Amino acid sequence: MSSQPSINWLPVPEDHDYPAAASYLSLIFGDDVAGSVANALKAAPIRFFKAKDILRASRLTLLGMDNHHVHHDQRKIEYGTELSPLLLLRDSANAQVIIADGYHRLCAVYSFDEDALIPCKIVSLPA
Repeated sequence: MSSQPSINWLPVPEDHDYPAAASYLSLIFGDDVAGSVANALKAAPIRFFKAKDILRASRLTLLGMDNHHVHHDQRKIEYGTELSPLLLLRDSANAQVIIADGYHRLCAVYSFDEDALIPCKIVSLPA
């Protein structure tokens, strides 16, 4: 029986994750809301959620190992490289969570352990 690698995390998201989140969110909500959410995410505390719960709340499908970015993140996990926490947006009006940044990381982690606790920053969609 092979042992599962431990999943290591950076203490906070990397600086480039916030513009990436804003870019993605601008496709859905426009630039003003996306920028506001990205700024709110910078100030948000780290919280922990299980991989399977994030995936369910996002209503996204799991990407497979054949996805280049998922495979790259799986390799990081195997080598013990720290991953960046996820950036999430709670959309209460639609009863779902939007993964603003970190979808590939979530899928890679899930492939090792669906119960893994993932550090995240999460904010609610502005009214």
